[in-house]
This record gives sequence, structure tokens and C-alpha cells, in this order.
Amino acid sequence: MSSRRSRSRQSGASSEITDAQITDLVSKLQQLIPELRARRSDKVSASKVLQETCNYIKNLHREVDDLSDRLSELLANTDSNSAQAAIIRSLLM
Repeated sequence: MSSRRSRSRQSGASSEITDAQITDLVSKLQQLIPELRARRSDKVSASKVLQETCNYIKNLHREVDDLSDRLSELLANTDSNSAQAAIIRSLLM
């Protein structure tokens, strides 16, 4: 157990998290990440799950930025009064 968690328990913190809860949360994360979902039966370390989760979130951010840029370009090349422009604007909001 880490010294930080030991100190937390010693101070009587009411929001303690148990090792079983951490294991359960890591398992839930593993189920959400496509790269790890396929390895459900394989043992994957918690650090690997957290690393893959961070990578997945970074990739999602990049995808959102790319899609936003593409929508902005479409909007710039579309008649601003058209129905298509209204749809693009609603997607950007």
C-alpha cells in the first residue's frame, strides 16, 4: 500500500477507496477502451489500463479537433443562409 494511502487511512478520511474498488474501476476502464476490451481474459496491469485510457482520451480529443476543423471548413464554403449551414452551425455549438 502506498504511503499516501496509509496516511489517508491514518487521518480517518471518510472518502477512502478500497483496493477492491480500485480493481473494479480499473476493470470498468478496461471494458471501455477498445484496445483493451479484446484482452478481457488476459491479465492487464492497472498501469497499462491507465496508460491506454490516457492515450485513448488524447486520440478522442484529436478526433474532435479534426472534425471541428472539417465542419468549420464546410461552413466557410457553404452559403451562410442555407439549411446545410444551419445544420453545421448546430453541430459546432
